[in-house]
Amino acid sequence: METRLLFAKGEGEGVGWTRSLGLNIFTNHSLDINVRWLAVLYFKNGIDRYWRRVAPHALSEEEKSTLRAGLITNFNEPINQIATQIAVLIAKVARLDCPRQWPELIPTLIESVKVQDDLRQHRALLTFYHVTKTLASKCLAADRKLFYDLASGIYSFACSLWNHHTDTFLQQVSSGNEAAVLSSLERTLLSLKVLRKLTVNGFVEPHKNMEVMVSERSDLLFCRSIGTDNVCRERLEKTIILFTKVLLDFLDQHPFSFTPLIQRSLEFSVSYVFTEVGEGVTFERFIVQCMNLIKMIVKNYAYKPSKNFEDSSPETLEAHKIKMAFFTYPTLTEICRRLVSHYFLLTEEELTMWEEDPEGFTVEETGGDSWKYSLRPCTEVLFIDIFHEYNQTLTPVLLEMMQTLQGPTNVEDMNALLIKDAVYNAVGLAAFELFDSVDFDQWFKNQLLPELQVVHNRYKPLRRRVIWLIGQWISVKFKSDLRPMLYEAICNLLQDQDLVVLFFNCSSPVDDFEFRTDQFLPYLETMFTLLFQLLQQVTECDTKMHVLHVLSCVIERVNVQIRPYVGCLVQYLPLLWKQSEEHNMLRCAILTTLIHLVQGLGADSKNLYPFLLPVIQLSTDVSQPPHVYLLEDGLELWLVTLENSPCITPELLRIFQNMSPLLELSSENLRTCFKIINGYIFLSSTEFLQTYAVGLCQSFCELLEEITSEGQVQVLKVVENALKVNPVLGPQMFQPILPCVFTGIIEGERYPVVMSTYLGVMGRVLLQNTSFFSSLLNEMARTFNQEMDQLLGNMIEMWVDRMDNITQPERRKLSALALLSLLPSDNSVIQDKFCGIINISVEGLHDVMTEDPETGTYKDCMLMSHLEEPKVTEDEEPPTEQDKRKKMLALKDPVHTVSLQQFIYEKLKAQQELLGEQGFQSLMETVDTEIVTQLQEFLQGF
Repeated sequence: METRLLFAKGEGEGVGWTRSLGLNIFTNHSLDINVRWLAVLYFKNGIDRYWRRVAPHALSEEEKSTLRAGLITNFNEPINQIATQIAVLIAKVARLDCPRQWPELIPTLIESVKVQDDLRQHRALLTFYHVTKTLASKCLAADRKLFYDLASGIYSFACSLWNHHTDTFLQQVSSGNEAAVLSSLERTLLSLKVLRKLTVNGFVEPHKNMEVMVSERSDLLFCRSIGTDNVCRERLEKTIILFTKVLLDFLDQHPFSFTPLIQRSLEFSVSYVFTEVGEGVTFERFIVQCMNLIKMIVKNYAYKPSKNFEDSSPETLEAHKIKMAFFTYPTLTEICRRLVSHYFLLTEEELTMWEEDPEGFTVEETGGDSWKYSLRPCTEVLFIDIFHEYNQTLTPVLLEMMQTLQGPTNVEDMNALLIKDAVYNAVGLAAFELFDSVDFDQWFKNQLLPELQVVHNRYKPLRRRVIWLIGQWISVKFKSDLRPMLYEAICNLLQDQDLVVLFFNCSSPVDDFEFRTDQFLPYLETMFTLLFQLLQQVTECDTKMHVLHVLSCVIERVNVQIRPYVGCLVQYLPLLWKQSEEHNMLRCAILTTLIHLVQGLGADSKNLYPFLLPVIQLSTDVSQPPHVYLLEDGLELWLVTLENSPCITPELLRIFQNMSPLLELSSENLRTCFKIINGYIFLSSTEFLQTYAVGLCQSFCELLEEITSEGQVQVLKVVENALKVNPVLGPQMFQPILPCVFTGIIEGERYPVVMSTYLGVMGRVLLQNTSFFSSLLNEMARTFNQEMDQLLGNMIEMWVDRMDNITQPERRKLSALALLSLLPSDNSVIQDKFCGIINISVEGLHDVMTEDPETGTYKDCMLMSHLEEPKVTEDEEPPTEQDKRKKMLALKDPVHTVSLQQFIYEKLKAQQELLGEQGFQSLMETVDTEIVTQLQEFLQGF
């Protein structure tokens, strides 16, 4: 404790003697290990805080020079853990000082790795590796140049060092001295780690140095077969894998520099993986690495010439030539046959796992980057890439394998069943390539469907594979007329006693681009019931997630048709939610299911509120830890709940308390938040605004100061909706925002989309709440220190000038109606702007009027009637409750209820009556004659 306090005191003061004291402590081997461990950690952690010149309490150059010299005086630390920390510490200093302030570091390390003392040599090599790793990670151009210079100077030495230690290990491996062998192998591994960093990161043109490094070291593989219990076996495998990583990294980073190695790498990999050479010496991780190497060469885009060979670089053509020369017909055929007949076969371990842990078998990792590390995904990805690249060569090979397996297979011949399973796997993986070569519809009817109906227990691997195979082909080539036969087979399979077959079977029914609801409905009840039973039967989180996903897809596909069958699921989900308290990913799946369930139930989803609303509350509460996982899906569920809610409830209203913290986050979920706010406005504007508008308005004001112009538009659209839905209460509740909008118009907001939204908001206030507009104008006149009439004139002038910023026909009509609402008027300012108002009105007429070709009269196309009921086609989803509310709102909206043509006529007639014929004529003379002519044409018949 005293030691810890001493260092803590030194850390606070940042004095140089503390560093020196730490160095003296951890290099003093007579002290207690824990004290030395603490000293080296404090020293290492202090590098970032005190070593830089600009740091507070930074060490002086003299102090740093003394410490640097002390760090590399001796490489004789006996404790491995402390030695590793010292190596990392030296690397951290090297990152800042090497080579400029510490030129002696690398030469000292090189000399130290040559000494005969095993301990010093190992510690120096360990430090050499960490320094190289750290310097290789620097990204600035100047730092890269320094590392290139360093690498070119020491690369040959690093190669010879690795070869020396490898040869030493090979000489000692049969001596029986396990300690010496392990020590030698450890140095081999460290020297290879150094070489990896230098090779991959140390050269602009690595191929000029690479040949030295990739000398054949297949002898390491054969050493692995010496004694299965040898203590070196694990370390040796790690060294072999590291060697393959060097090749993979080099190919990934420098594909053209790798060209001279393509032939040798392919020969090496293919011989060990696909011939008897590798039998008894290879191991799974090595096979995976070799397959990845083959895959990366086959699929490398740098090696693929353009369709026009003349457009390809010489480097690409050279690499392509080497590939083509290697992948001959016999080689490709052997690789394909070996992949299918050897690597695709289910192993004894997998079959045992199938029986003992079926859920574990079904969720074994196969997605993402699992092909980089796991054998089965790796073999499948390699097969897909090779088949795609050489499909003309390999298609006949696979078709021949298919042909030999026609007809039923003897259930007693397990090997034959497994071979058929493997071939079917290949046919499924190559579905897109085999599109023109396989009559899948006939194959389904004559071969696959009968095999699905074989109930023998030994046939279950094939039942699983066939239903998976159909799932692969269903979106590639599968007649719609055959789908009912498939659904019938799926329903039968869902009653299978084997959980693995059930799991694979449940994935197929609706994951189909050409899915037709009418074909599926006869099987809906049976399939949904059986899927629900499967959901209850499985226990693992991943399997429940998968079954829930399928259920969600079914609900999404059939929509409202699901309503009679969801009662059991609705009752079960609360229990599953409670059981999944520690499994946030499962809860995400439940949220997704609820989203589709609410959409399917529509207004009936109100019956779910006792369970649904607490789920939304928890998922969207940013003070609760689960929100990190649940927030996105929780917001989506909140939104669809509002969209399908028939009426507001106190509990649904109360959840909105979560919104203010969500708006403060300003995250990528803001758009969904705005949709939710709109949902409340459409659902119950008066109750919602009276309860939450003050806090919401404050949040909006803060947001408008921080977010982008696109975000500002989203905020203002919410305000505009509030004004549209509730013209009386809306302006009062969002009054603090309106001066900002008014100012933006007067000052000529430069972003057209923002300006358009400003004019939409102000148009609503002017048209639908004239008294509030007058009070706002009075307030702004005091703010601008202008007369009200003058400010009004400036606003109208800017409105007319920026009318082209408005692109939506609805808003353009709104602007015309709003400015026309100022008439009739004897106000001289409004009369001065009369020409602009008429110009905007005629523009609006052009936007919304359609001519009847028979009568030659014009009609406002935006007018809506209560009698108009949009027809919902079979492919369209039925309208939600919110869609109905929007329709009812539109039927009250002046934009859709007031004829612009008639409104203009009435306003002009009222203005004429106010001014008299002569006065009105003088006013009309201020309007361009062409505009007057267009106006008269639109007003014919009035």
